[in-house]
Amino acid sequence: MIIEAQGYRLELAPERGGSVLRLDWHGEPLMRPACGNTIFDVASFPLVPFSNRIARGRFNTGARRGTIAPNFPGSDHPHPLHGFGWLAAWQVTEQGEDHAVLEHIYPGGEWPWPYRARQTFQLGARGLVTSISVTNLGDATMPAGLGFHPYFPRDAATVYRGFHRGEWYNTPDCLPSSLDEQDEVIDWWQGEPVDARAVDTAYTGREGALEIDWPTRGLGLTALPSDELSTTVVFSPKGEDYFCVEPVTHATDAINRAPETMAWLEPGETASVSMTISARQLAQVHP
Repeated sequence: MIIEAQGYRLELAPERGGSVLRLDWHGEPLMRPACGNTIFDVASFPLVPFSNRIARGRFNTGARRGTIAPNFPGSDHPHPLHGFGWLAAWQVTEQGEDHAVLEHIYPGGEWPWPYRARQTFQLGARGLVTSISVTNLGDATMPAGLGFHPYFPRDAATVYRGFHRGEWYNTPDCLPSSLDEQDEVIDWWQGEPVDARAVDTAYTGREGALEIDWPTRGLGLTALPSDELSTTVVFSPKGEDYFCVEPVTHATDAINRAPETMAWLEPGETASVSMTISARQLAQVHP
């Protein structure tokens, strides 16, 4: 399904994890366009009802405990990640020329709390305004986390800027091991291109917008997450033509390591986050 407005064009795949297949501005891709048939090949997917990994899938909130099976498609990675929405089919509940609403209902199971998740997409002069919400449909308090998982195109000149206070160091299987925390927020790339650092980790204490510049394309992007999205996961694999900048509500394995950083929803209660993505023209630099 496609919606358009003000030079922006968004293609969605509700049946494929409620994902975005591409986001363009005047024909220029702002997200990496879908490039294959797996969920990792889409332009963006939602994170609900938790972000990133849960160690070995095991958790114990005191009132509830459980084990979630590994869910990394095509891998034996032992830590389930990103929740359930990204691997589920979503239903279209509203659609217009410039907006759409998707819904996904989880009845309970490995995650012992049933929930309803909604995504909204609105195109306009500000760009793409998108939101994710989750409502506790159960009869007990539910921990919840939310986030966005967009993929962005990348070349040797691509620059990413995001100001954060802390950077997590990870174990080889991407669980947090220690936090490097500064006295004030900094740009951990120090203005250098994305290629300067190969990371897959979480940055804490975000302040302000996240920006991406493609100087050789004469194009820039500004992403402004809502305040609840205080952590940013960055995945910049070496030698690839993409990278991920993921605004999320909590760091990896928060349900075990820092449960107070998750939202704790009473029955019927809803948590929501949002993000605005806007395009910018830059003076083009020829390689």
